[in-house]
Amino acid sequence: MRKSFGYHFYKQYKDVAALQEIFNHSSPAVAVRYIGITQDIIDEKVYGFSL
Repeated sequence: MRKSFGYHFYKQYKDVAALQEIFNHSSPAVAVRYIGITQDIIDEKVYGFSL
């Protein structure tokens, strides 16, 4: 439930700093990796990229 909360919180607010505090993680990168959003972010950025 904790990861699900974090995932949906991030998707709604895009506030990694708040997640870091909520989960008491050492860095925003740890919080994002914990909820498994890393691949979603990569996919979204690649999909939206154009030259």
